[in-house]
Amino acid sequence: MQVIKTALPEILLFEPKVFGDERGYFFESFRQDLFDKHAGRRLFVQENESFSRYGVLRGLHYQKPPYTQGKLVRVVRGSVLDVAVDIRKGSPNYGRHVAEQLNDQNHRMMWIPPGFAHGFAVLSETAIFSYKCDACYAPAYDAGIRWNDPAIGIDWLLPLADVSLSEKDQRQPMLHDIDGLDLNSGEIPGLL
Repeated sequence: MQVIKTALPEILLFEPKVFGDERGYFFESFRQDLFDKHAGRRLFVQENESFSRYGVLRGLHYQKPPYTQGKLVRVVRGSVLDVAVDIRKGSPNYGRHVAEQLNDQNHRMMWIPPGFAHGFAVLSETAIFSYKCDACYAPAYDAGIRWNDPAIGIDWLLPLADVSLSEKDQRQPMLHDIDGLDLNSGEIPGLL
């Protein structure tokens, strides 16, 4: 498995070696030892899967302390643009983002650690999206930022008329309206 660094050093791509022939393919979708070496030891406690149609945009979501979440995400079927935005208080990269295409052809996985808002847009007809989380969903600590905040400037690779949002995501605040996450304020769930 190849580990690829992105423009934000905490965000990593894991690209598996795929073994295929006329029968199909095989690849390791997760290796704890490799993950630990590059991203740090984490305990994944919840795994989620979503099905979405073309144009669906989910995000940008995060959880507030003490229930911050790290996510290892991948596409099982289809293609998405996956985005992580640095929202760590005092970070030199605050407000910067990484956007990577994840799909069922490249089989890449993206690690989004605590302190980053996360979202994705479906570029294919449909997509099945899977993510391992190092903290359980805590509804009272659920938060987000606006997907189209000009201060962040994400190109979602979709025509505006094709973007489909939940009511919740339509009402998220702008980046300048949130307090950055202070990850030094206590124990971070999932860290071993």
